[in-house]
Amino acid sequence: MTAAPETPRARRGVRDVVFVDGARTPFGKAKPDGLYAETRADDLIVKVVRELLRRHPELPPERIDEVAIAATTQQGDQGLTLGRTVGMLAGLPQSVPGYAIDRMCAGAMTAATTTAAGIAMGAADVVIAGGVEHMGRHPMGFDADVNPRFVAEKLVDPQSLNMGVTAENLHDKFPHLTKERADRFAVESQAKYAKALAGGDIDPDLVPVATRSSQQGWGLATADELPRAETTFESIQGLKTPFRAGGRVTPATSSPLTDGATGAILAAGDVVAELGLPARMRLVSYGYAGVPPEIMGYGPVPSTDKALKSAGLTIDAIGLFELNEAFAVQVLSFLDHYGIADDDPRVNQYGGALAMGHPLAGSGVRLMTQLARQFEQHPEVRYGLTAMCVGLGQGGSVIWENPHHADYSGHTDEEN
Repeated sequence: MTAAPETPRARRGVRDVVFVDGARTPFGKAKPDGLYAETRADDLIVKVVRELLRRHPELPPERIDEVAIAATTQQGDQGLTLGRTVGMLAGLPQSVPGYAIDRMCAGAMTAATTTAAGIAMGAADVVIAGGVEHMGRHPMGFDADVNPRFVAEKLVDPQSLNMGVTAENLHDKFPHLTKERADRFAVESQAKYAKALAGGDIDPDLVPVATRSSQQGWGLATADELPRAETTFESIQGLKTPFRAGGRVTPATSSPLTDGATGAILAAGDVVAELGLPARMRLVSYGYAGVPPEIMGYGPVPSTDKALKSAGLTIDAIGLFELNEAFAVQVLSFLDHYGIADDDPRVNQYGGALAMGHPLAGSGVRLMTQLARQFEQHPEVRYGLTAMCVGLGQGGSVIWENPHHADYSGHTDEEN
């Protein structure tokens, strides 16, 4: 007797994805005397996940469907399928799966967009996405075995594997993006961070981390270690150019090597309404793109073009920008392409990675968390952008909508 054919479920529409909350550790210098020199990388991201759960008791841990954690150098205490191990160490039920992800600097950004795509199609309701980088223990590219074909077949310039050299290449490609402009942008980043810190805009995102030093004993990391509020244009004129003799990129215009972790909760709009979770912003669109590795920093231009096209928007619709400051010239190349002034007040209102640091795979969620706070402060802004360049010639961009705006399109099934 032949069994009756099953009737498939009705086709489900794409669901809205909401950024619920984000948090990060204070960022430390990736040096033997840095905040986290004797702290494990996985313990940093576990601390962030636990804090997110503590902040949201309305979220039952068993409702989390996925944990995606990024790291660029996946070895040692940054290895072993971080999403799964971090979830277990953070106390999530063993039924919650997880995985690791790598898109170098855009790791956490990719963790967020990949899990968001799963939410949109109904494969998940609530996720945790984030990233961690302990560059003091795991320098970018450490122990990597680069295929000799890259050089032998001239697929890339050998120097394109050095991110600082790619920044010098941008100065070459766009000579009007001068060292002076880069220096002034770097000074302004430090000043904006200092203003944001004094105004109480940084501390709410930070998770205190207990630290241990074999020389100094136990401590508590409560603030970013890297900012230099005393920086002036004059004070950085004598700095060396480590990536090229007589070059234009200096330590002041490069993001410092950094240890730190970031994490975020994302959820479906209807589930946010069901559980009573906050909706801090709605994901509109995202895009990733490749560029020649020699000009890696230009990557956010084509990725932003893709995200804007997908959203049906133009750059003029973007009222707030959170751009990762891997290098000053890299951000300037983005602003220059879109005709945005170097000192446009919409850009990096809290400063950026030049001041606070860039723990590679973690930075994408740091951008998102800051944009969400700025949305609360600027209900007149409807759309914002988080964007960053990515090693080996890529860019990543995500467009978000502000729920505080009068024309917000809604984040529940009933409101769409």
